[in-house]
Amino acid sequence: MSAAQNGRRRRALSAEEKYQIWQQLLTGELTQRQAAERWKVDPTTVMRIRKVGREGALAALAQSRPGRRDSNGAGAAEAAARAEIERLEETVKEQAIELVALRGKQRSAW
Repeated sequence: MSAAQNGRRRRALSAEEKYQIWQQLLTGELTQRQAAERWKVDPTTVMRIRKVGREGALAALAQSRPGRRDSNGAGAAEAAARAEIERLEETVKEQAIELVALRGKQRSAW
């Protein structure tokens, strides 16, 4: 039976809504069935949110090192931003070299 056939419409949940559902399940505020009814979603959606939330939390905890900081004191987001800045700086340098080379060829052709 599809969602439309059993009276429930498909509903796209935001990340914040999924997080709220996950918290309600973790704290025991709602059962999976109650969450599905309250948020007007299929019970399998609630089961999937619970599974993805658990897997995500375990992955994040496996990566964390409580009490330790990166050697340069930067977090993962800052490290990613620094890597992107370095990549962009290299791209600008390459383009500047190409521009100088192209301008040099144009001047000699005049």
